[in-house]
Amino acid sequence: MRLLLRSNTGEFCLTKEFIGHDIIPPYAILSHTWSEGEEVTFKDLIEGTGKDKAGYEKIQFCGQQAERDGLQYFWVDTCCINKSNQVVLQDAINSMFRWYQNAKECYVYLSDVSTAKRKVSSNSSKFPWEPAFRVSRWFSRGWTLQELLAPRSVQFFSCEGNHLGDKTTLVQQIYEITGITFPALQGTPLCDFSIEERFSWTKDRQTTYKEDRAYSLLGMFDICMPLLYGEGEEKAFRRLRKKITRLSNGVQQEQGLNKEYQECIKHLRLTDPRDDKKRIEETKGGLLEDSYRWILENSDFQRWRDDEQSRLLWIKGDPGKGKTMLLCGIVNELSKSMTKTDQLSYFFCQATDSRTNSATAVLRGLLYLLVKHQPSIVSHIRKKHDDAGKALFEDVNAWVALSEVFTDVVRDPSLKGTCLIVDALDECVTGLPKLLDFIVQTSCVSARVKWIVSSRNWPNIEERLERAGQKVKLSLELNAASVSTAVQFYIRHRVAQLALDKNYREKEKGAVVAHLTSNANDTFLWVALVCQDLSNIPRWKVLAKLEAFPPGLDALYNRMMQHISSSDDVDLYKRILALIAIVYRPVTLNELTSLCEPLEDMADDLASVQQIAGLCGSFLTIRSGMVYFVHQSAKDFLCTKAVNDIFPSGIKEVHRAIFLRSLQVMSKTLQRDMYGLRALGYPSDQVEELDLDLLASSCYSCIYWIDHLCDWSSSSSANSSVDLQDGGAVHEFLREKYLYWLEALSLCKSMPKGVISMAKLEALVEGRVDATNLIRLVRDARRFIMSHKWAIEQSPLQAYASAILFSPIQSLIRSLFKREEPGFIIKPAMQEIWSACLSTLEGHSSYVSSVAFSPDSTRLASGSWDKTVKIWDASSGACLSTLEGHSSDVSSVAFSPDSTRLASGSWDNTVKIWDASSGACLSTLEGHSSYVSSLAFSPDSTRLASGSGDKTVKIWDASSGACLPTLEGHSSNVSSVAFSPDSTRLASGSGDKTVKIWDASSGACLSTLEGHSSNVSSLAFSPDSTRLASGSGDKTVKIWDASSGACLSTLEAIAATSAQSPSRPTRHGWRLGLGIRPLRSGMR
Repeated sequence: MRLLLRSNTGEFCLTKEFIGHDIIPPYAILSHTWSEGEEVTFKDLIEGTGKDKAGYEKIQFCGQQAERDGLQYFWVDTCCINKSNQVVLQDAINSMFRWYQNAKECYVYLSDVSTAKRKVSSNSSKFPWEPAFRVSRWFSRGWTLQELLAPRSVQFFSCEGNHLGDKTTLVQQIYEITGITFPALQGTPLCDFSIEERFSWTKDRQTTYKEDRAYSLLGMFDICMPLLYGEGEEKAFRRLRKKITRLSNGVQQEQGLNKEYQECIKHLRLTDPRDDKKRIEETKGGLLEDSYRWILENSDFQRWRDDEQSRLLWIKGDPGKGKTMLLCGIVNELSKSMTKTDQLSYFFCQATDSRTNSATAVLRGLLYLLVKHQPSIVSHIRKKHDDAGKALFEDVNAWVALSEVFTDVVRDPSLKGTCLIVDALDECVTGLPKLLDFIVQTSCVSARVKWIVSSRNWPNIEERLERAGQKVKLSLELNAASVSTAVQFYIRHRVAQLALDKNYREKEKGAVVAHLTSNANDTFLWVALVCQDLSNIPRWKVLAKLEAFPPGLDALYNRMMQHISSSDDVDLYKRILALIAIVYRPVTLNELTSLCEPLEDMADDLASVQQIAGLCGSFLTIRSGMVYFVHQSAKDFLCTKAVNDIFPSGIKEVHRAIFLRSLQVMSKTLQRDMYGLRALGYPSDQVEELDLDLLASSCYSCIYWIDHLCDWSSSSSANSSVDLQDGGAVHEFLREKYLYWLEALSLCKSMPKGVISMAKLEALVEGRVDATNLIRLVRDARRFIMSHKWAIEQSPLQAYASAILFSPIQSLIRSLFKREEPGFIIKPAMQEIWSACLSTLEGHSSYVSSVAFSPDSTRLASGSWDKTVKIWDASSGACLSTLEGHSSDVSSVAFSPDSTRLASGSWDNTVKIWDASSGACLSTLEGHSSYVSSLAFSPDSTRLASGSGDKTVKIWDASSGACLPTLEGHSSNVSSVAFSPDSTRLASGSGDKTVKIWDASSGACLSTLEGHSSNVSSLAFSPDSTRLASGSGDKTVKIWDASSGACLSTLEAIAATSAQSPSRPTRHGWRLGLGIRPLRSGMR
């Protein structure tokens, strides 16, 4: 690449050629249309000729404008490329997009647009030159497309050199001329747009050489290919498309993509962060480059970017300071600067949307984009997804599985250099503490991974992020001058748009700028809200209305509430705001009409519904038919400062209203085969999503009605008692609509949520004396959905076929919906009642030797002779993770009392301690000289005891892994260990037929209990630590006085060998769990 250097005298000359790692100085670049024979060439500059050509004026203009912008160097395509050298020409065309992208300024010289030729403006034209601008030849040429999209800053000039505007201020006109969407014009990375959408932008564009129609697109698809002039347009495009296909699909083809892969990605995707980013930018009026560029020059940002050890950047600031748009800009800039060996993944949290407000949603979004960039890493997800399916991402233990998968991805040596960005951590409503801990943990795992996160100035966030070793904090309050300058750019930009739209004169324009500048308090959101209101005020009223906009967000929100209160429809507006404030995800306009009773008659007039929502004091915004809060601070204000206005009867009453409306809507709309599928086996993934179907208005109700019921219901609520008693609203709905509801859940892709909802409903009604029949029905309904979830999820109409036919004869749901069962199928013989077995967990390839529930009852761990440990969802039975690392059979597993860690003992003579959430192996404890047979955590989770075939018991520090005392005294293998609940004693059972009780601190043997005639295989202390039970191969259980060692009683006639089994205290005392296992000698 060669540049032109302008001297102090106004002359210019070619620089040396910049190659390789040469540092290229900042430069401006010219975009223009050529005139045949009138352009100055490379040869002209070398020979000192060409000043008489018309094109020479354009070069002079570019140099002069660059000087005005503080740039010495500039580039013009006609004269900076030696076109006689084919190697140079090929390289230039393949590099052209990047050259425009890296330019500080791009000047578009429009030779056919004049500011001197004044015509009478049409009604649609705001400037005399606009009609010529709209038909300029520049917009019809092939090469100018990349010159419009690639540069950060594009300035338009008339043929006289007068400034017309830039890509930001003229974005509406450019969109109308080209059809290119706002996000593309505002800097969103082109890779975020589909291939076909990018091709659509080239429609009707022409080039001098036909092949150039294809060659001019190389940079837009990040493609390099040889130029073969003479091959023709068709062949050139064929080669280009082949290259694009190979680039976008090649890696996926190498990975052998199949149906299982596609299914995995489909289930992983909760939302596409790229779409969220576009929506956020559009909602906020577009991304203004001048409002975020300051951070790229910030020393803290540069330290994070350039220092390999600085792996976490935390950007913090108060509400409305522009953090989200700042991160949108960082995403754009990093996308441009990253090499092909790097990748970027990002996520935008939004508290008002359940799809984007949880820790699991963050990991799903980040993983989704990572897989899109590097398909090979899907193997880490597939390992679990192939077992668990969609439930992996949606059940109660989704975080456990996802965090483990994510950790595996981060540790993958093939992972590209990765930057992970998470915006608005303070809007992560569910699971924020564990997300913060996970970010800190993974920031230390791999040098290939760096994080950027943003949030408000919350102490609880700072406390957890402080634990990160190499972090950089960037406070917007400490960079007030930069933020203030950025807000000034934003004010000028928004007022320029207002001036165009409302035909402001300089008087109004100056007054608006002055008021915004003096009252904004460096808050972008305040400016945006005021400008939104000003857009509805006619020009002649602007000056009088300006003073009505007070400084400060809360003051502005108060004014918006006052405006609502003065309206004739105040009750409707407040009702809508209250509803939107407590729903679990943004609702569609259709759903809003069904949930808000005053709007129910407007279901066929969504334009009016949208208008009404838009009149709610600027608190709400509507995008793609969805209703959102304009900003999280708006919701915060309504739920705190304006809570008495919005919820005069309390928040619970709004939950009640939504619950009752949901029941009404579902009772009215749910029926069998709502989509007319007819075939019982019709796959759910082939059901087309219709905008105007029966579920358009009731989908939200189907998914969340039980949540609203639970949030409303309380023991003091007489109304909830009525609805939850026998014969009440809930009872009748389940009796009449339960199967139709399951069909709807399948069509709404929400069967896992239905399982969770039924568990919540069962817990809610449990123990009610006035709901005996309802409790029985809910229990049966929960067993029904748990047993048939998979079948209904795959084919919605299986709710009326296999689900009914394969339920027990006495199932209440089967009896209630007997009318729906198919008459042409021979009914299989079924058991009378539901079996005691809730679920059978399959997945191990060999004998399962040990199981343990987590103390919080959410998970179950199993150890197997296949050398693995599996962690299962205790509710759904889904396999959450498989822990691999032992080199021989796993003989024992035990959760820590705080449920955070899991220990496993093995015939490889080691104990491993795992992080129960991520599945990461925290430590491997070595010291035993034979197999480890038994494990027990101390009640305070600080110590771990292990019994071994080497005849010893070892006590370990559970955090450091250090071996504390080693307890010696048994004359045969130690087969069982147990801590007393008060942590003072430890019991061990052995093949030497004895039980020993040890001092858990000193390791001294306090007593030896003799009496069994065979191996002692199981031990359990009573909850009060006074008694100890032992199970033995002699078919007896003995109960001992834990202090004196006296045998209190012997329980005989046990039918088989007692084995270690999860034992759980009861409110009446304790029970010892007994099981059966094959006997195994200590010899291998």
